[in-house]
Amino acid sequence: MWLGLAFISACLLGLYDLCKKISLEKNAVIPVLFLNTVFCSLIFVPLLILSRWQPEWMQQSVVYIPPLQPGAHLYLLLKAVIVLSSWISAYFAMKHLPITLSAPIKATQPVLTLLGALLIFGERLNLYQWIGVLSAILSFYMLSVSGKKEGIRFAHNKWIGFIVLATVTGAMSGLYDKYLLKRFDPMTVQVWYTFYQMGIMFLILMVLWYPKRKETTPFVWRNSIFFISLFLTLADFVYFYALSYPDSMISIVSMVRRSSVVVSFMGGALLLREKNIRSKVPDLVLVLVGMLFLYLGSRLN
Repeated sequence: MWLGLAFISACLLGLYDLCKKISLEKNAVIPVLFLNTVFCSLIFVPLLILSRWQPEWMQQSVVYIPPLQPGAHLYLLLKAVIVLSSWISAYFAMKHLPITLSAPIKATQPVLTLLGALLIFGERLNLYQWIGVLSAILSFYMLSVSGKKEGIRFAHNKWIGFIVLATVTGAMSGLYDKYLLKRFDPMTVQVWYTFYQMGIMFLILMVLWYPKRKETTPFVWRNSIFFISLFLTLADFVYFYALSYPDSMISIVSMVRRSSVVVSFMGGALLLREKNIRSKVPDLVLVLVGMLFLYLGSRLN
């Protein structure tokens, strides 16, 4: 059941990436990200109110939000900081890089999650998992070769550094999720860290963007901005619900979620008409092969 939910989350995540790329094209990054957190929070406000006013009725549903002890909020504040670090880096990178390049790089995130589990939890890699890790490393090199055809040199392009940073912090977030969901209800985690994200982004908006808004890329409203929030909320809801299963494995769920790259890649090719698609297809295939071996290796453990 949890594996099927992970695939559903991956499809929704791919649509989220597409809407994000469309929204960021020649647009200000920080306001788009802030509105994303606002819309996500507004989706949860009615559920939080109903959970407090009608707890007996809401407890029968999967969207009930249990009360949270005051001290527990610190855990979710930390989650918000980690996720925003990843998001801000990813948003800026996606604005300046083709989605057919940034999405496959982000898809190597399960490798870092697996290596994190190796270092933090003392896990050991089997042969299949090592093949998956090496495939991901090779795919990263091949993507750098493809990037040169578009004038993007990995060693000298700061936006490549941003997407790498987004991938590293995203892996940290995935490892932290498994820890949180052993202590808290999935809806509690998703709702409260979303609220904290909105608060942090408001401060960033007012301090970093608003005073200099006339000197930077102007903000333009696009309907796709709302759909960023909608697809992300649905993707995260299914993701957290999958991790709430006692037998779920974060390494597999994280890997499956990255198959969203297929949706992103197809969208970049068919809708955004990005360049050098044929040369990037082998890179994408190698990423997927790496994830397949990670899956097979995880099933052996």
